[in-house]
Amino acid sequence: MNDQCALIALLCILAGVLAACSGGGNDGEADELAAVGSPIVSVDCGNRCYLTRVDVETVIGQAVAEARARQQPATIAVVDRVGNVLAVFRMTKADEFVTVTSSHELGGPITGGLEDLNLIPASLAAIAKAITGAYLSTGENAFSTRTASQIIQENFNPGERNVPSGPLFGVQFSQLPCSDFSQRFTPGAIVGVGPHRSPLGLSADPGGMPLYINGQAVGGVGIVADGIYGLDKIIGDFDSDVDELIATAATVGYAAPSAIRADRITILGKTARFSDARVSDLQSGPEDRQAIAKLQADLVGDYLAVPGYFDRNTALAGTVFGLAESGVRPADPTVFMDADGGPLDAFIFVDTNNQNRYPAVTASDAPAGNPAMALTATEVQALLNEAIGVANESRAQIRVPPSVPARVTVSVVDSNGTVLGMARSRDGPVFGADVSLQKARTAAFFSGTGRKDGNAPAELLRQLPGPLYLERLPEPVDISDLAVSDVAAPSPGDYVAALQSFLGIPDALEATGDPVAFSDRAGGNLSRPHFPDGPADGPPGPLSRPPGEWSVFNVGLQSDLIYNALIHHIGFIFGLVPDVPATCLANTGLAAANPFTLAANVRGPVNGIQIFPGSVPIYRGDVLVGGIGVSGDGVDQDDMISFLGVHRAGMRLNTGIGNAPPEIRADRIDIPGEAARLRYINCPQVPFIGSTATEVCDGL
Repeated sequence: MNDQCALIALLCILAGVLAACSGGGNDGEADELAAVGSPIVSVDCGNRCYLTRVDVETVIGQAVAEARARQQPATIAVVDRVGNVLAVFRMTKADEFVTVTSSHELGGPITGGLEDLNLIPASLAAIAKAITGAYLSTGENAFSTRTASQIIQENFNPGERNVPSGPLFGVQFSQLPCSDFSQRFTPGAIVGVGPHRSPLGLSADPGGMPLYINGQAVGGVGIVADGIYGLDKIIGDFDSDVDELIATAATVGYAAPSAIRADRITILGKTARFSDARVSDLQSGPEDRQAIAKLQADLVGDYLAVPGYFDRNTALAGTVFGLAESGVRPADPTVFMDADGGPLDAFIFVDTNNQNRYPAVTASDAPAGNPAMALTATEVQALLNEAIGVANESRAQIRVPPSVPARVTVSVVDSNGTVLGMARSRDGPVFGADVSLQKARTAAFFSGTGRKDGNAPAELLRQLPGPLYLERLPEPVDISDLAVSDVAAPSPGDYVAALQSFLGIPDALEATGDPVAFSDRAGGNLSRPHFPDGPADGPPGPLSRPPGEWSVFNVGLQSDLIYNALIHHIGFIFGLVPDVPATCLANTGLAAANPFTLAANVRGPVNGIQIFPGSVPIYRGDVLVGGIGVSGDGVDQDDMISFLGVHRAGMRLNTGIGNAPPEIRADRIDIPGEAARLRYINCPQVPFIGSTATEVCDGL
């Protein structure tokens, strides 16, 4: 082994990177899977712990070969596991823009929100699809954008009636370009610490797939060739989707191990989908791949600069996930310990100087007007440790083999949504970081009824400008034709009024109201198009859009809060305005006066709200002091880990912190005219590895 390989192998071992790192890409499965505290690395890591520049060029070349065989020019994006964009390649005559639509398969266009927009650059769609494939996948599960499509729709499975929504309903509005957590590309840089933002959030449009090398998740590829940015509404058949076919060709030699693909995994008792395309469907093979220089010389295509994401005329190499250069590395085992002093095998997010971005700190808020009520650094560390400890005990839901523990990210915030600490367990999906923070902030924010400090949620929401939906542009698209649509858009204050009416509580979310503790599961019930979650004849939740207007691109309050910021970022891509600030709230959008500015002092869920389960507010007695969010490995697991993490930390420290008193939890609300109540949490049955314990959350 040469010195460079020896150094990489040593770093892999220190980081606990799951890898079998010899040779080229592999369509088979890894020899073993990592266990907590037992990193698995091959003897010779070589250059196989990450995507090299040659790997990226190979992926692009294979995609181009298939696109040429089908006479479907494509835009191709490749990212590493933490979202560094390693290349964007656009073929000559490829569509420059995509049309956002959830109804292209069914007819009857839906308007409002992002629906029917035709000004989204195809490069942004390709990057979002590549990031989705990378961020949803790990060494123990491989998910694609087709998987995402299946698990975010209003029913699971899509097309079924009277069944609950997808388990990750709403996750598409995460990893947003306005997030204050996600890292941003530095112009002129090669790659940097992640996780990075996605220009459109997560994608449900088939054609985004993860990339693997010998069982190690190393990145993702995204393809846009059909001009549509949508999803699969009809999953009872098999599609011949050109984006997905080209992506399949791109992954030859870098495909996900067959044993961990989504179609080998059950979610809530139903088989997940990975891809409708097979290698046997391809019209090209690796032998048809041409060198990038040849493709450039023959004017087949070229690298494309995308402001904020990629500015090179060559492909780049990715980072090694789990090393400091990736932005994720092992935590200090003397800080992250269980109650018995044993190591938790935790990981942290670090900056370019390898410093923890979110160490446990004491809160600076003043719950109930008393700074002494604020969470302390000791309490925050205990919350992180206990939650990760619960995860390590818990049986994973979306991984194989089924005996592996849950892999998650945990975030703790104060009552104003300020981050007090973040950490993750081994090999958790990258998307769970931004999402766990969204969840923690959402729970703390909506549990603020009765706050007298100007931060009651109704007060804050009424300060925010409403979304200014844009019109579809005439074609060919000319960005100078941007105009606000005449489609009426509700304001955040309108949602407050709708929620108060629906709950029959006139002062819900108000400073004058009685305290109510909202978990994300409870708030999610209020955000479903069919209350409480799935019944075809159920009314729309007050935070949702009504039938005929609802879609995955127009969900209600969640999407309306961030709409203007997303349009701001697209304006930046076109060079019209500076980039969107690191907050998703209070953007004025394309307003006639003061466009694309912040209209209010933003507090709370500044990276957007989340509406699927996995968070609870934190209380000291009956006073709201913060929130905890968990994301990564099944929504019932996320619920349990957050709830038990808070409970165990309170029991361990005996300082008064704990879950909300049962009498103020949202599931106690008697909703007028509705037989169903909100749900607070839902813990899995027999959840712990090697234990028969059941009903582990009851009575707490």
